[in-house]
Amino acid sequence: MTDQEKLALLEETFEMDAGSLKPEMKLDDVESFDSIAKLSLIVLMDDEFGKIIKSDDIKALTTVQDLLNIMTKA
Repeated sequence: MTDQEKLALLEETFEMDAGSLKPEMKLDDVESFDSIAKLSLIVLMDDEFGKIIKSDDIKALTTVQDLLNIMTKA
């Protein structure tokens, strides 16, 4: 899966407009990255990538690129 495909998947998960996420963006600046989005991310990572992530793992992420980096098949 390419980074563009991963970004599109994240935008869909976070209910954002296509093309609105950029790898260099800080997660604190992503308005829709709220508690519901974080729960959706946990489900997405399990369903799509076979990875179990915890809230502490999410707290350690600071940029969209960090999200892309963890989105690899187990």
